Order: sequence, then structure tokens, then C-alpha cells
Amino acid sequence: MKYFSMFSGIGGFEIAMNKAGHTCIGACEWDKYARETYRKNFGYYPEYEDAKKIDPRELPDFDCLCAGFPCQAFSMAGKRLGFNESRGTVFFEIARVVKEKQPRLLFLENVKGLLSHEGGKTFGVILNTLDELGYDVEWQLLNGKNFLPQNRERIIIIGHLRGRGGRKIFPLRETTEKNN
Repeated sequence: MKYFSMFSGIGGFEIAMNKAGHTCIGACEWDKYARETYRKNFGYYPEYEDAKKIDPRELPDFDCLCAGFPCQAFSMAGKRLGFNESRGTVFFEIARVVKEKQPRLLFLENVKGLLSHEGGKTFGVILNTLDELGYDVEWQLLNGKNFLPQNRERIIIIGHLRGRGGRKIFPLRETTEKNN
């Protein structure tokens, strides 16, 4: 499967997707420190620096869009300005690329605070936007402590392009000491 990675950070999605046998057709990251680490991880910098400057018509076709879009605007640790700050609006860059390319799958990740931001209205806007773009969406809150040595709750969103098939992914059973 071919995938495109937005807000790639140091390449976490790429590491997992590549290990699963998938092929990255391009990545986008603007943070200079994350770009440098990405280069050390993969031997090259992400091809795109600014998501707002991506022309989706120039991207090769891909099956899946992966994005860990910036969380500072939704995090309990931040000011929680949501769509009222530039980092909060970059979700709409994902929507812009998705509208043009219509990948079969979406694989998105963010902080737990996205669910409660503005009493759930922000998450509702995201779900409605994906629905309007033709995606059936499922999501689950997962805790990284079941996979990594840290307690980190993240929302994982999977979108299936309507009419292009797709199997239900969630709910995943999280592995804990109690059910090992």
C-alpha cells in the first residue's frame, strides 16, 4: 500500500508503516528539529516542509493518508485555543489534500483533549468534515503505556472512503497486565 504522511514529526508513522511493508510516497514536516531527526532516521528530509504549500494535484496517488496533526491547540497542557490558533487549523490542510486525492484510508492521531475540546464541538467538526468528504470514520482512545514505556493517551481515527470497502478496525483490545 502506498501512503502519504503529513505532520510527520520524526517519522513515527513511517517506521510503523514501513515495517508493515507499505511504501511512503512523500512526507511533510515543518519543525526544523523534527526534520533533522527524520533525516537521521531515514537518510533524507521530508519532501515537503509546509502543509499549506502542498499542491495535492502534484502528489502521486496513494492509498492511505497518515497524519499526527499538531496537538498543542487541543491539549490540556496547552492554551486549548483549538481552531482559533494556526496549529489548530492545520487539520483543514489534511481535508484539502484528502478532498483532491481521495485516498482509500485515513490514519490520524491526536491527543485525548481533542475529544473534550469546546465540549466535544471541535471533534464534531472534524468528524463532520470527514463525513462530508465521503469517509466513514471510527475512532478509539488508546493508551501508549500498553505498547511503550510511557502513559500517553491518544485518539486514533480511521477513515474508510465510502464505497471503497474497508473492515472495521475498532475496538482494539488494549493489552494490560490484567488481561495478559
